[in-house]
Amino acid sequence: MDTRYLDDLQAGQRFESGGITLSEAEIIDFAWRYDPQPFHLDANAAAESPYGGLIASGFQSLAVCFRLFIQSGMLAESSLGSPGIDELRWLAPVRPGDTLHSVVEVLDVRPSTSKPDRGIVRMKYQAINQRGEAVLGFIVNHLLRRRPS
Repeated sequence: MDTRYLDDLQAGQRFESGGITLSEAEIIDFAWRYDPQPFHLDANAAAESPYGGLIASGFQSLAVCFRLFIQSGMLAESSLGSPGIDELRWLAPVRPGDTLHSVVEVLDVRPSTSKPDRGIVRMKYQAINQRGEAVLGFIVNHLLRRRPS
């Protein structure tokens, strides 16, 4: 996919990624490294939790959702990073075998008043499972280059 610059984006545009299926091994591996809570690590302990079984860390779901959009290459040449994420919400558990894909909507495009070569694009991300349910939502403030002259 061709890179999109700040000038190529407008509020209301939507993009959808391909999907990825999370295995039990991937969920446990991530949890051991970054979020070692029993309902992410141990199927028996998770069965006794309020979730009734093993679930992925919300941070893993966040990383997967972001990766699926970023790996499209759409911002490959224009991204200058991000000053932050807003409104992060975990909406439903992600279980082994769930397939997630990302739906990303442009909310706002603002050229910088102090640095004319860049601006901020606010994009709403949603991770959607194979049943069409939103399991995660957040807004990224992408710092993007403007289209070169």
